[in-house]
Amino acid sequence: MALLHNSTYDPKIFFKSKHFNTIYRTLFLNFKTNYQRKRMETSDGDFLDLDLSIVNSNKIAIVIHGLEGSSNSNYVKSLTKVLNDNSFDVASINLRGCSGEPNRLLSSYHSGKTDDLTEVISYIENQYDYDDFYLVGFSLGGNLILKYLGENNFKIQAKVKSAVTVSVPCDLKGSSIAIAKFWNMVYMQRFLISLKQKTLHKSKKFPDSFLKEESILKVKNFYDFDNLYTAPAHGFIDAYDYWKKNSSKQFIPNIKIPTLLITAGDDPFLSNSCIPTHEAKNNDNFSLEITKYGGHVGFNSNFSNENGLWLENRIVQFLQEKK
Repeated sequence: MALLHNSTYDPKIFFKSKHFNTIYRTLFLNFKTNYQRKRMETSDGDFLDLDLSIVNSNKIAIVIHGLEGSSNSNYVKSLTKVLNDNSFDVASINLRGCSGEPNRLLSSYHSGKTDDLTEVISYIENQYDYDDFYLVGFSLGGNLILKYLGENNFKIQAKVKSAVTVSVPCDLKGSSIAIAKFWNMVYMQRFLISLKQKTLHKSKKFPDSFLKEESILKVKNFYDFDNLYTAPAHGFIDAYDYWKKNSSKQFIPNIKIPTLLITAGDDPFLSNSCIPTHEAKNNDNFSLEITKYGGHVGFNSNFSNENGLWLENRIVQFLQEKK
């Protein structure tokens, strides 16, 4: 059994609010990073921008942000600092269209686009001399990593030693329903503003495509968006087909390297179906740590930028243990 019951996460009173915990990291934490940007050309004629933070280590952590995030998301920058402080080099992937510049193709990124992660790992392996690779993913990025590990269990690069994922929507349908609830409207609208803007740009860049401005403006939730854009742009029948084929929960039983999923029982973005308890009980390589509090990619302990970083320190602890 790899279901962890004794989490050390014990936040102060304000951080026992799931919504305060969720927004605090985004609005109030800010860490400086010394990124070196590398543009990687992809095999399909697009590009990925990687932001590297180097401390001359022989090991590197590849970090993937969540939906509409980037290497400049505060949760990525705070983790980068703590990883660097613990002698990890960091490569933060900006998923397609998330680096501040639109990607070239009509297609973009999505929750299960693991071929991009495969190419990034191969690129870093060919360009640099690292002995060990580690993977860390937040929310959508975590779903992508779990799917990658489960579908590549027999051909995964030997240098990938372990992984940590955080606040993962392991069941994409369940998560989409959860975040569409009335009390999550602010979060939904924040995501949709960015997604609509990017999709409107694509409709103008590709005027002969299936994308039409009127349809984009009518989008009200993730079902609408995934049905209108994500599914047809990436070869899926509809939103349900996309969710079914890319939900990471079904891939967890096949994971063969030490992997930790940290998730909060009060996460407003996740349904009960996103908590892979059964899978954790039946795969010794997969550890599930469920905290009582934490929100979505929150896990702040207090108002200190140094002492309140429970999540970052927990991630590093697991990576150092599972060498």
